[in-house]
Amino acid sequence: MTKEALLFLAIAIIAEVIATTALKSSESFTRLIPCVVSIVGYCIAFWCLTIPMRTIPTGIIYAIWSGAGIVLIGAVGWLVHGQKLDIPAMLGMGLIIAGVITINLFSKSVAH
Repeated sequence: MTKEALLFLAIAIIAEVIATTALKSSESFTRLIPCVVSIVGYCIAFWCLTIPMRTIPTGIIYAIWSGAGIVLIGAVGWLVHGQKLDIPAMLGMGLIIAGVITINLFSKSVAH
């Protein structure tokens, strides 16, 4: 994985997490600022996601993007919105992290 691909993938993940957090705060698109943040964030995320797709298989990118996003959204939901995470939720997120690490360390589909 090139540095450029990794950088844009990280930006895509962060933008998606910000957009999803704003989506929660938009209260079903009834609040303007969170709506705008959400739409802009998703646009940035999807555009940035196209850069690593030049060199990395789509399935690998999507697994990393969605896996990291799930874990980060869970953490933001817990920290910002006071949502509870029980043991099965934390265990599942731990398995997602393990999967993303496994893909990055051992998959021959990801160019190192």
